[in-house]
Amino acid sequence: MTESSPPETQLQILLDCPPYWIAHAMQEQGSRFFQHLGAALAAADLANRRLIYQTWPAECWDFYLRGLTLQRAEEGEEA
Repeated sequence: MTESSPPETQLQILLDCPPYWIAHAMQEQGSRFFQHLGAALAAADLANRRLIYQTWPAECWDFYLRGLTLQRAEEGEEA
Protein backbone atom coordinates (compact mmCIF):
# COMPACT_ATOMS: atom_id res chain seq x y z
CA MET A 1 0.00 0.00 0.00
CA THR A 2 2.55 2.51 -1.11
CA GLU A 3 2.43 5.41 -3.49
CA SER A 4 4.05 3.21 -6.14
CA SER A 5 1.12 0.77 -6.24
CA PRO A 6 -0.39 0.42 -9.73
CA PRO A 7 -3.55 2.50 -10.27
CA GLU A 8 -5.74 -0.61 -10.57
CA THR A 9 -4.49 -1.84 -7.20
CA GLN A 10 -4.99 1.60 -5.66
CA LEU A 11 -8.58 1.73 -6.92
CA GLN A 12 -9.32 -1.71 -5.48
CA ILE A 13 -7.80 -0.75 -2.13
CA LEU A 14 -9.87 2.44 -2.05
CA LEU A 15 -13.06 0.53 -2.88
CA ASP A 16 -12.34 -2.18 -0.30
CA CYS A 17 -11.81 0.17 2.63
CA PRO A 18 -14.47 2.18 4.43
CA PRO A 19 -14.46 5.78 3.17
CA TYR A 20 -14.48 7.33 6.66
CA TRP A 21 -10.77 8.17 6.99
CA ILE A 22 -10.39 9.28 3.37
CA ALA A 23 -13.39 11.59 3.72
CA HIS A 24 -12.15 12.78 7.12
CA ALA A 25 -8.72 13.65 5.70
CA MET A 26 -10.34 15.51 2.79
CA GLN A 27 -12.57 17.50 5.11
CA GLU A 28 -9.81 18.25 7.61
CA GLN A 29 -6.82 18.86 5.33
CA GLY A 30 -8.18 19.59 1.88
CA SER A 31 -8.97 22.77 0.01
CA ARG A 32 -12.56 23.96 0.03
CA PHE A 33 -13.23 21.78 -3.03
CA PHE A 34 -11.86 18.65 -1.36
CA GLN A 35 -13.67 19.44 1.88
CA HIS A 36 -16.94 19.29 -0.05
CA LEU A 37 -15.80 16.24 -2.01
CA GLY A 38 -15.03 14.56 1.31
CA ALA A 39 -18.58 15.25 2.48
CA ALA A 40 -19.90 13.79 -0.77
CA LEU A 41 -17.64 10.76 -0.39
CA ALA A 42 -18.87 10.15 3.15
CA ALA A 43 -22.47 10.13 1.90
CA ALA A 44 -21.85 8.22 -1.35
CA ASP A 45 -22.94 4.70 -2.17
CA LEU A 46 -20.44 2.29 -3.74
CA ALA A 47 -21.17 3.35 -7.34
CA ASN A 48 -20.63 7.02 -6.55
CA ARG A 49 -17.52 6.31 -4.46
CA ARG A 50 -16.11 4.46 -7.48
CA LEU A 51 -16.91 7.48 -9.67
CA ILE A 52 -15.15 9.85 -7.25
CA TYR A 53 -12.10 7.57 -6.99
CA GLN A 54 -11.89 7.12 -10.77
CA THR A 55 -12.28 10.85 -11.46
CA TRP A 56 -9.58 11.97 -9.00
CA PRO A 57 -7.39 8.86 -8.52
CA ALA A 58 -4.12 10.51 -7.46
CA GLU A 59 -5.84 12.92 -5.11
CA CYS A 60 -7.98 10.21 -3.54
CA TRP A 61 -4.91 8.03 -3.05
CA ASP A 62 -3.11 10.93 -1.38
CA PHE A 63 -6.04 11.47 0.98
CA TYR A 64 -6.19 7.71 1.61
CA LEU A 65 -2.57 7.83 2.80
CA ARG A 66 -3.31 10.92 4.89
CA GLY A 67 -6.34 9.12 6.33
CA LEU A 68 -4.15 6.19 7.38
CA THR A 69 -1.93 8.65 9.25
CA LEU A 70 -4.94 10.23 10.97
CA GLN A 71 -6.31 6.80 11.86
CA ARG A 72 -3.00 5.66 13.36
CA ALA A 73 -2.72 8.90 15.34
CA GLU A 74 -6.22 8.52 16.75
CA GLU A 75 -5.72 4.86 17.60
CA GLY A 76 -2.44 5.77 19.29
CA GLU A 77 -4.23 8.35 21.44
CA GLU A 78 -6.84 5.81 22.52
CA ALA A 79 -4.26 3.15 23.44
